[in-house]
Amino acid sequence: MAKNAGQIIIKKYANRRLYNTGTSTYVTLDDLAVMVKKGEDFVVQDAKTGEDITHSVLTQIIFEQESKTGNTLLPISFLRQLISYYGDQMQMVVPSFLEHSMKSLNDQQAQIREQMTRAFGDNPLAMNLQAPMQMMEEQVKRNTEMFHQAMQMFSPFLAPPAQKETKKADSKDIDELKEQLRALQTKLDSL
Repeated sequence: MAKNAGQIIIKKYANRRLYNTGTSTYVTLDDLAVMVKKGEDFVVQDAKTGEDITHSVLTQIIFEQESKTGNTLLPISFLRQLISYYGDQMQMVVPSFLEHSMKSLNDQQAQIREQMTRAFGDNPLAMNLQAPMQMMEEQVKRNTEMFHQAMQMFSPFLAPPAQKETKKADSKDIDELKEQLRALQTKLDSL
């Protein structure tokens, strides 16, 4: 694969087509999403100017993923808070905070997977989903709480009602997660 300092080069043409120079094939945003999930490092360049447009293409992938499924990763309260930081003094701090938070979440996810493998082995059918569901609920609560505390530090004048609305939205998200896990447990039980 053609790489530039370890990165795959994707060219975006004026007709919005994406070309993977490493495989000499045209790709879609879905293909790029799969590459991200596989951990493949790539950069997207405007074919005419050579400008790095990776950020806007990744944002477009997120938008499409959010609109495709009905299952969103970005709650409305989070999006509202994120938008409020544009142009704010704290705008420079938010990216590094979010990057650190995502790394922490990934590390915790790896720990949970390792614990589940130790506890249940590699056979997912043998797992009782009640324990993992509780672990995930607790982790979501801790991460949400950490995020709200950090945002409170950046905006100490947030009104308490806004916090209550956020907690209600978070509770709704947790309830939806519980329902999805119950449905998964039912499917596993039927197997």
